[in-house]
Amino acid sequence: MVEVNPLLEKFDHPPFSKIETEHFKPAFEKSLKEAREEIDLIVANSESPSFKNTIEALEFSGNQLSRIASIFFNLNSAETNSEIQKLAQEISPLLSEFNNDLLLNKGLFEKIKKVYDQSNHDLTGEQVMLLEKIYKNFTRNGANLDTEKQTRLREIDKLLSLTSLKFGENVLAETNNFQLHISNENELEGIPEAVKESAKEIAKDKGKEGYILTLDFPTYIPVMKFSKNRNLRKQMFLGFGSKAFKDNEFNNEQNVLEIVKLRLERAQLLGFESHANFVLEERMAKSIDNVETFLDDILDKSLPVAKKEIEELKAFALESDNLNDFQKWDKAYYTEKLKQKTFDLDEETLKPYFELNQVIKGMFDITSKLFNLSFKKDDTLEVYHKDVVTYKVYEEDKYLATLYADFHPRAGKRDGAWMTTYKDQSNYEKIEERPQLSIVCNFTKPTKDKPSLLTFNEVTTLFHEFGHALHAMNANTIYPSLSGASVYWDFVELPSQLMENWCYEEKALELFAKHYETNEILPIEYIEKIKKSSNFMEGLQTTRQISFGKLDMAWHAIHTTEAITDVKSHEDKAFQSTELLEEIDNNCMSTAFGHIFQGGYSSGYYSYKWAEVLDADAFELFKEKGIFDNSISEKYKTNILQKGGTIEPMKLYKKFRGKEPDPKALLKRAGLI
Repeated sequence: MVEVNPLLEKFDHPPFSKIETEHFKPAFEKSLKEAREEIDLIVANSESPSFKNTIEALEFSGNQLSRIASIFFNLNSAETNSEIQKLAQEISPLLSEFNNDLLLNKGLFEKIKKVYDQSNHDLTGEQVMLLEKIYKNFTRNGANLDTEKQTRLREIDKLLSLTSLKFGENVLAETNNFQLHISNENELEGIPEAVKESAKEIAKDKGKEGYILTLDFPTYIPVMKFSKNRNLRKQMFLGFGSKAFKDNEFNNEQNVLEIVKLRLERAQLLGFESHANFVLEERMAKSIDNVETFLDDILDKSLPVAKKEIEELKAFALESDNLNDFQKWDKAYYTEKLKQKTFDLDEETLKPYFELNQVIKGMFDITSKLFNLSFKKDDTLEVYHKDVVTYKVYEEDKYLATLYADFHPRAGKRDGAWMTTYKDQSNYEKIEERPQLSIVCNFTKPTKDKPSLLTFNEVTTLFHEFGHALHAMNANTIYPSLSGASVYWDFVELPSQLMENWCYEEKALELFAKHYETNEILPIEYIEKIKKSSNFMEGLQTTRQISFGKLDMAWHAIHTTEAITDVKSHEDKAFQSTELLEEIDNNCMSTAFGHIFQGGYSSGYYSYKWAEVLDADAFELFKEKGIFDNSISEKYKTNILQKGGTIEPMKLYKKFRGKEPDPKALLKRAGLI
């Protein structure tokens, strides 16, 4: 009897419990074959090329392949192992080859071009956007190149796919390999009890006495903020900063140089001066000059403030601990200490008010008030790990989306937080498909004595990712490739960053900031302190973000890689205008900068600040009218969340706001002007 492959069966929600690793390879092979056959049918169609038989047919081809790929690559990020990683190295080139075969298919492109060149007066606005998106996708990926250049483009894409995968695997391996074993509890003075308890459990699981500290964010960040043991902070900082920069098998220096070189060659093959020129053609920013001017304008305001703040920290460290050689591993610790002194606000005092389940409930309540949504836990849906919780989302009585929530770190999960989709929304020919999406974070796990308590920063992270989720779940478009977060990359962060604003508002905090033991609402004086402290050391924070954007552009706005032989020295040069403390020789950010070398943020890291301008300007309207004002939230839902990529971002923003965004709104909110 032939075993049934669950990935090749018709399924709505992913059948996680039935999927084995060995199912993926044959599923990819069969779905790739079927997707190729669908493309062949479009090309072979003897009818004159039309929007329906060419553009729409292409849009809905390869659906099974897309579903399988979404499951596989989401697992490779959230629940990976050596088998999945090995498989990813085999599957990625197959997908890269398929993508190239599609985009370099001469017969298909000729049909697309014929439709594109026709008069399009009978198309709707959304259809025009789809046509332009598909046409540009082909021309921007080699459809007009000669055969020799197309062959090289294929080679580049295959190499890029494998090298980016290897980059991510190395970072994950380095994160997992770092284990600082501490026998004496006195060395952990100042570190929160929950972190110590977690470190003790990790040690116990590994058959050791004492404590094991890891580089996972729920451990690393509290250690850097609260550990009184300066040497311990130094060890952790150097461990974190040297990820994939050591002289071992997981070193990423060659991978960085290779990725940058290949991206540049690819862009120049396609007629662009640099990778950044290629990327920015499809961004709100449009050009390198605009990005660099934007970053420099904000840096002009933040750097003088940052310089004062660093001197303030040094003076405070000298006064409080007689420390006269202030280093990078001291910054988070003395920032937190000075913040506590200035505002009498201790992160650990706040944490009991932010129990994870209570925060989730409050977040849902806020969403209900704003967008009339409800969330019902559904334990019948299959999950890929016991930590994952599932919800069905409703707008009044109408099913809107499925939400998977995965909140705790583990060995097979990469660091950070993200939103991803398992199924996109569409509504073609009155067949409505609702989205399935997932929020993945790394918050402290509950222990036998304590629930999962979040720092305020983790609360804003949760709201941020949930903002992305709202973009996906409210989607209301005809075509899946234009729905939800399928928008320009420097517009995609608006919904996520806008949601963070409710974390600072008293009326919103009252809904979820409740002490996990007493149910007492977060006292008003704490709320006032959170608001006052929100701009604390903002100059340093903003300058740091600008430095990341500059590093990204330093790697991707270049016209040649000949002069770049050393990753560290190129990085140091990029950081020169923003560096405020002595550089550490054996630390390097680039070798673990997953956003730009593994994620989709190459030439786009500036977009976090860009979107902050949008979100600061947008939230001013909510503040003017009331943070739960339904007329504004409805306008926002209708013009931003539902429209996806069906209309140019600036047009959507102006429809919602009535004007273009004002950068002063961000500088004002940040206290920089």
